[in-house]
Amino acid sequence: MFKSIKSAPVINKPSEGSSWMAILVGSFAAFGGILYGYDTGSINGIIAMNMFQRQFATYHDANGNPYLTSGQTSLIVSLLSVGTTCGALAISVIGDMVGRRYSLIGSCGVFCIGIVLECAASSIPLFIVGRVIAGLGVGLISAIVPLYQSEAAPKWIRGAIVSGYQFAITIGLLIASIVNNSTKNRTDSGAYRIPIALQFAWALILSTGMIFLPESPRYYVKKEKLDAARRSLGRLHRLPPDHPLVTEELLEIQSNNEYEMLFGQSSFIDCFKNDGRQLYRLMVGTTIQALQQLTGINFIFYYGTDFFQKSGIQNPFVIALITNIVNVVFTPPGMYAVDKLGRRKLLLIGGVGMCVSEYIVAIVGTAVNSVVANKVLIAFVCTFIAFFASSWGPVAWVVTGESFSLRTRSKSVAICAASNWLWNFGIGFATPYLVNSGPGNADLGAKVFFIWGTCCFACIAFVYFFVYETKGLSLEQVDELFEKVPKAWQSLTFVPALGVTEANAAEKAEKAETENVEKVPLEV
Repeated sequence: MFKSIKSAPVINKPSEGSSWMAILVGSFAAFGGILYGYDTGSINGIIAMNMFQRQFATYHDANGNPYLTSGQTSLIVSLLSVGTTCGALAISVIGDMVGRRYSLIGSCGVFCIGIVLECAASSIPLFIVGRVIAGLGVGLISAIVPLYQSEAAPKWIRGAIVSGYQFAITIGLLIASIVNNSTKNRTDSGAYRIPIALQFAWALILSTGMIFLPESPRYYVKKEKLDAARRSLGRLHRLPPDHPLVTEELLEIQSNNEYEMLFGQSSFIDCFKNDGRQLYRLMVGTTIQALQQLTGINFIFYYGTDFFQKSGIQNPFVIALITNIVNVVFTPPGMYAVDKLGRRKLLLIGGVGMCVSEYIVAIVGTAVNSVVANKVLIAFVCTFIAFFASSWGPVAWVVTGESFSLRTRSKSVAICAASNWLWNFGIGFATPYLVNSGPGNADLGAKVFFIWGTCCFACIAFVYFFVYETKGLSLEQVDELFEKVPKAWQSLTFVPALGVTEANAAEKAEKAETENVEKVPLEV
């Protein structure tokens, strides 16, 4: 049962052991976000480079200058997301077969194959094939990183650690913008091949580091490797494997897993059942990932340079760099606030800020055409990015990573990541047709921000009615939350009942008293 209180319980850092190893593990895994962010940011500038258009464009304007059509731009940018969608779904099977660590290492290898093809391409078809294969690797990584982070992180700082994935994405975007700005004026293929080839470094760093990090203890429990799970927990807490706190947490994870296994092995179908409200949780996870894309953030980071250029703004590459700096600077405050303010409040604040900022951009960009209007447009685009970076950017991944039961977690997170990439594909493909002028295009220009602003209004309503507050709860207590609290806005008053460990202790004590035998210590 739960009882009403004014605020959620405060979860303090344990007095014994150390959390720095768990923080290191989660933070390093977040490096996978650099691959995602860098790829997104690099293609934004690459498609606007003169050398790339000379090499790949098949059309020329009246002055003989090469240019990419809306259809070509859409395919080059968006087909990465076809691979990422497939990769995100595939990881649910791979992650449960070989573990979280080895899945990440293998995903880096797939990503590198795609980068080789992109570097070697001299025409659009081969470049697109490379984008799809690289996308497959990015999709695998995007699904496994928040899963691995949420399973390895201590509950008192789990939100900040999982948010680190989004922070890594922003750093990747910023690095890509810096590299693009440095190579854009080259007069050889190095203008676009250098930014593409640099992605090998990110894959190498991530795959090498994962060799030395521990596997998720919850994965080991799922595979009934309790000794390995105990050692992994010991490493994460910097405690001996037989320490009472390690034993307590292991027993809690094991008991929860045994309860879930009473229902049998999970499949994708189980993610859509309402046992333990799995279907509801999946609806929340997939929708919040879709809404994150519909805020319009990837319009800025996929097509921002091209949009600023066509809006008559001087130095579009510099403006793109500024927007990326704003993205990086405002993400850490969100990482801090997610475990202080909570998930719901931060998402609501961010939704209001994004909605107002985008409507201002749309109104000013549509009604006024002047240097002052362009400055206002840039200012409120940056304001929108600041609100996104401190709220919906990191928190969407936090909600996704911690909302599901152990039995269906890898598959459910995979479906949510696939939702992210599916909407990413749709937006990436449709945006040039919505924004650009010319035959067959809607020529919305800045009016497209009316669409994004309306979607942000939908974000506010969805969070209030459907997103539960999971601040300070263990992953096992999140299961209890969804089972006992009927409405999302009531989740702030939830107090978990006795932990699994305490419940087992009470049960054993009662049994010992009934049988009139001496109570013995718990053992796993």
